[in-house]
Amino acid sequence: MKTLEMALKGLEKISTGLYRKDLLLSWEHTYADIETVLTIAEILKTLHQNNIVTQPFASGLAVSQFKDNSTRTRFSFASAANLLGLAVQDLDEAKSQLVHGETVRETANMLSFLTEVIGIRDDMYLGVGHNYMQEVASALDSGFADGVLNQRPVLVNLQCDLDHPTQALADLAHLKTVFGSLENLRGKKIAMSWAYSPSYGKPLSVPQGIIGLMSWFGMDVVLSHPPGYSLLPEVIDAAQRNTTASGGQFTTTQSMDEAFKNADIVYPKSWAPLGIMQRRAELFCNGDTAALKELEKEGLAQNARYKSWECTEEKMKLTRGGKALYMHCLPADITGVSCKEGEVQASVFERYRNDTYKEAGFKPFVIAALILAGKFQDPAKILDSFVSRRELRVRGNA
Repeated sequence: MKTLEMALKGLEKISTGLYRKDLLLSWEHTYADIETVLTIAEILKTLHQNNIVTQPFASGLAVSQFKDNSTRTRFSFASAANLLGLAVQDLDEAKSQLVHGETVRETANMLSFLTEVIGIRDDMYLGVGHNYMQEVASALDSGFADGVLNQRPVLVNLQCDLDHPTQALADLAHLKTVFGSLENLRGKKIAMSWAYSPSYGKPLSVPQGIIGLMSWFGMDVVLSHPPGYSLLPEVIDAAQRNTTASGGQFTTTQSMDEAFKNADIVYPKSWAPLGIMQRRAELFCNGDTAALKELEKEGLAQNARYKSWECTEEKMKLTRGGKALYMHCLPADITGVSCKEGEVQASVFERYRNDTYKEAGFKPFVIAALILAGKFQDPAKILDSFVSRRELRVRGNA
């Protein structure tokens, strides 16, 4: 409890702009905002470990809308909402009036009468997901301002075409735990590297989230990828700006070995070629399904040229002391396990398997922290009330 009290006192001193705000792009928020989210997440995680109730809501909905498949993020959102006392309802577009042409503005208001948070995953097409979330946010602003809604739900980006903030924040929480503090990350080298995958169309949002967020903390951020797999220029620019402000370094290379050399952290992850993703979005908007199938073949063929981009034992030996922390958002394409050839050698993944599971385990608490910070002006006071009451979450011998 002493640790909790220290964390709460620290939280009281942090000034942020998260109240009644949505965190849609992680790199657009301040160091204080990020520090607040991580601190709240850590407190919630500790309270849960100590079997203490953390429910500021006596009623209300948490609505999720997933336009892509999901395991970790879907259940993390549901867990976070339940942890805070909210009931979860998934928006199934096939069962809604969206199929009959209902506007985004109308849908956003109709599902929000008793809703406290909306989580959206829309990551498949460049130029679509983030814009859709902005449209929903604008509709919520109008509905609340015009008196249609009693409360303005906070919007949580559960992954869009540009960023995966809940993943990047969970990754950062994991790094803070492993290295002891955010300050200890200063000067640490993290290699965000493309890796081969036998699948097509993986979003750019995870690597973009990593370089955009980690550049806030004085780290040596290295982005490596083969020719044609660059990220969006505006995200590269944001990472460079954040790095300059934090006193770190940001570099790019087309050599996986160079990125891994003396790295403290490695994050080998596949994503689609930028040109392929741009053409894919255009074909999707035009409804050209035949051309999309041909583009998939082209993308897979392009990936296959770079099968040597695999996180192997030999590449891990290049890292600092041969003991860099391996990270992945999961599921990883594991050579000889989940696929014939993939992102990571089986022995490497197995050695760090529990680490990646712990990394993923921060996500429910990060999402819950985003909800708390967005819905309550004084989250420290709310959290302190949980500590004071010490109401048991699971009673008896369970």
